[in-house]
Amino acid sequence: KNLVFGYGSTVGVMAGILATCGMGDKIIMPRNIHQCAIAGLVLSGAIPVFVNPEYDPGAYLANSITPASLARALKQHPDTKAVMIVYPTYHGVCGDIEAIAQLTHQHNIPLLVDEAHGAHFAFHPELPISALAAGADLAVQSTHKVLGAMTQASMLHLQGNRIDAQKLSQALQLLQSTSPSYLLLASLDAARQQMALYGEKLMSRTLQLATQARNQISQITNLSVLEAANTPGFRALDDTRLTVKVSDLGLSGFEVDQVFHQQLGVTAELPTLPNLTFLISLGSTEEDIEQLVQAFTKITQDDYLSQITGSLQDLLGKWSEQLLFIHPSSFIICPALSPREAFFAPTETIPVEKTSDRICAEFVCPYPPGIPALMPGEMINPAAIEYLQQVLILGGEITGCSDPSLRTLKVVREWGI
Repeated sequence: KNLVFGYGSTVGVMAGILATCGMGDKIIMPRNIHQCAIAGLVLSGAIPVFVNPEYDPGAYLANSITPASLARALKQHPDTKAVMIVYPTYHGVCGDIEAIAQLTHQHNIPLLVDEAHGAHFAFHPELPISALAAGADLAVQSTHKVLGAMTQASMLHLQGNRIDAQKLSQALQLLQSTSPSYLLLASLDAARQQMALYGEKLMSRTLQLATQARNQISQITNLSVLEAANTPGFRALDDTRLTVKVSDLGLSGFEVDQVFHQQLGVTAELPTLPNLTFLISLGSTEEDIEQLVQAFTKITQDDYLSQITGSLQDLLGKWSEQLLFIHPSSFIICPALSPREAFFAPTETIPVEKTSDRICAEFVCPYPPGIPALMPGEMINPAAIEYLQQVLILGGEITGCSDPSLRTLKVVREWGI
């Protein structure tokens, strides 16, 4: 069953949670989940069982969860109602989804997949396997992100009988407007037709451009490009995602992105502390690739490097490199309250330096990619605060919280106050 909607994959992810989990039900998910999944927990009252993704210290990236870590979680929580994974990550990293699907189904529970960045996988044999082909029960795809639909236009795919299709439809009715945009829906149909007729040809050209960019940029001094690796949590790579590590220049990804955008006519899909990630898409051209390679060539030259503050070097003198780039998922402890309990609890706003060991009452997300470093119900860890402060210092943005400057945070009010 295929469902289309014009409200982004956010709605599909939340609907999947509502269709499989009720108040107090457990759902296993990676900690590097998008904030919309946490919103689904707030709406449903489900209890998250977080499994930390594997972390690659060389690339400073969180990969996928592994089948082994999922097996441990299922053994500890045999009453789990569903499993949700991210496939692929924003950087194009794909875990062993086939083994994860098999393991999940051995426990007769559904596998939900946030496949927002993988709508193109089914259209070329050199791309990773699609979530449905790997055995997922439900996959949500952002057709607008990697194919030709207009922004917000997405699809939800359902197969098998582990998820009640009627309950899923009811969940979508709760979350969507009764006045949908037919312009967005028409763009989905056009994108579907385009890929049905010309998908493999279009993706062949896109992959060729991506390979060209990867080969040329990897030859530039002090730059390294993320390549496929058969390591824990990293089974395959979407080659249309180009992640370039720039921290060896002594600069953050935010600083390089600012120069690219303001001076060189190039904008990254995702700047992070050490990396820049670019999306090579159906609309990319030879000229785009040439401009991208030229921008990286220029940014490594002394006259450009001297123009940039290079605050990364100052921070490296203050903090260890491991702390500076560690992914926030490594800071996770078990939620003290469910996201729903914390979201609706009485709250107070206090200075951030006084928040240690208090329960967070709001989303705190470096954006993009929208993965909460802190979420409602979570005990606030000083390491997470330090990570977020580094993001701000190096030019990143914090969203979701009431004070984007991070001087204060909203926390659950303590009893008796």
